[in-house]
Amino acid sequence: MEIKSISTEAEFEQFIQVPMHIYKNDPNWVQPLQSSIKKSLSPDNPFCQYGKFQAFLAWQNEQAVGRIVAAVNQSLIEREGQSVGLFGFFEVIEDLAVAEALLEAACQWLKEQGMTVARGPIDLSTHNNCLMLTEGFDSPPMVMMPYNPPYYPQFMEQAGWQKAKDAYAYDFTREMALDPKFEKGYRIACQSGITFRPIRTKGEGFEEDCRNLYQLFTTAFERNWSSSARSEEEFLAEAEDLKQVVDPDIFPIAEDNGKMIGFLMALPDLNIAFKRVNGKLNIWGILKFLWYRRQINQVRVLVICALPEYRRKMVPLGLIHWVMQKGKGSQKCYQRAELSYIWEDNLPSRRLVEAAGAKICKRYRIYEKTLV
Repeated sequence: MEIKSISTEAEFEQFIQVPMHIYKNDPNWVQPLQSSIKKSLSPDNPFCQYGKFQAFLAWQNEQAVGRIVAAVNQSLIEREGQSVGLFGFFEVIEDLAVAEALLEAACQWLKEQGMTVARGPIDLSTHNNCLMLTEGFDSPPMVMMPYNPPYYPQFMEQAGWQKAKDAYAYDFTREMALDPKFEKGYRIACQSGITFRPIRTKGEGFEEDCRNLYQLFTTAFERNWSSSARSEEEFLAEAEDLKQVVDPDIFPIAEDNGKMIGFLMALPDLNIAFKRVNGKLNIWGILKFLWYRRQINQVRVLVICALPEYRRKMVPLGLIHWVMQKGKGSQKCYQRAELSYIWEDNLPSRRLVEAAGAKICKRYRIYEKTLV
């Protein structure tokens, strides 16, 4: 077994292919788009303006059997005030020795960059894929959520990594009745002058909404754990990628005299269609995606956000009531929503979704290790 840093295009192709070897018999795995991974690890990624990374491959009997990426996110270091490095894109066969060798290679590279703490899995930033699934292996992941074999967390503990923080995914089904206080909260917000509308998805309206979303998101989540602010360029690029799949019926915006003060971001669960394209959006992949997209009957709620001074005006409750009413009336006929992810110590958000009737369905973890 040998660990090598990636330096050639051929090695990078092997890096992309590693998960196919690991998940070939797992019915719940949804292969990520290969183009998305290549874009993330491209020198042209805006991340490289404030960070750097190194990818590694594990080889055994001339077969790539594991991979990992070590990263230094300078924006995160400046925000936290400590030299914390990251690891992500972690995949490995069921072999503890290979897992330990990959993690050690990442830690060694991070130490060489002056890092004193390693944290992960985080794919360059928590705005990208992050977290390790520790409970809830019986169903596929929702769009933009992680999935991994059950032996991954066991390997992390055996390799001496400690829990940094857990996060939860909550399940909410169409049959669940929303507590009347959510409708009351909606009325109170409206009586306070708050208006609710769907996000605009075309032309200048879409661009204006996205720029306002960026400002609101950056303000509301500037103290979010292990998170550093994205540049507006990164945010708008991601928004453009999602533009064609946004459903305005499940993406409400709250305004006060025309000023955006809150929003609820939900997306159709594209993984239902992505599962059919085998990681490639070539001509056949696109045709398959468009065909199976019609089967999407569930959504992922990524964010429920309101400026602090508007939470007392019941804006979060109003957003949930609005989306439940619109979602039920939508032609998409959504049957289920997953609210994910919520940090374990984010008690206000947990109380809000639990009051709506949602139940924990999956648990995730971020690990840390001191580098000595």
